[in-house]
Amino acid sequence: MNRDSNIYTIVYASVMVLLVAVILAVTSESLKSFQRENEANDKRQQILRSIKVDVSATEAEAKYNELITDAFLIDVKGDKVDGDAFNTDVVKAFRQNVYPVFVANVNGETKYIMALYGAGLWGPIWGYIAVNDDKNTVFGADFSHQGETPGLGAEITRPEFSKEFVGKELFKNGEFKSIAVVKPGNPATGKDWVDGISGGTITSQGVDLMLLNSLSGYVNFLTSKNQ
Repeated sequence: MNRDSNIYTIVYASVMVLLVAVILAVTSESLKSFQRENEANDKRQQILRSIKVDVSATEAEAKYNELITDAFLIDVKGDKVDGDAFNTDVVKAFRQNVYPVFVANVNGETKYIMALYGAGLWGPIWGYIAVNDDKNTVFGADFSHQGETPGLGAEITRPEFSKEFVGKELFKNGEFKSIAVVKPGNPATGKDWVDGISGGTITSQGVDLMLLNSLSGYVNFLTSKNQ
């Protein structure tokens, strides 16, 4: 074939495009298992941080298996339903009124961990909040985000923010109140509250709504004596 012809150029370019596409597809497929494992370990780290355990990604699976004694899905009535709590898509689950629960044993004490999902300024925010065996008092929390502003809304990931929730109560006089995230210096009335992020008003409001909306689905579970 004449290398100077248009046909040769087209065939050569087509072969190269096909070859590169095959290489990229093979590479992507070979990396999927690593990506899935990294995502799983990141999730384990977040769940563990909600019970005040901070470990590296390489330690996450072992520590998770050591401390998490049970994991299940519940419906809005608080009853267990079929499904995999760890691998469930929280967004889809919440839309179907299904909620993951993780049970941890921390120094011989039972903690219940619940998933959170909401919207910040620039994208989704999510997290986990753990309560003591009274199913009311917060033991710990951890928050994350997709694209909040560094130094402002992104500060929700810092331990200094999540530590504010420790000891707060979700119920007052037997009524679910959630925990308010307020503008610093403006306490809430009738419920426990924490100061929001200075300069991150919309993200703070997003966390406030995330807590209220997400935890509302857990109310019957939290008030039930059966679990």
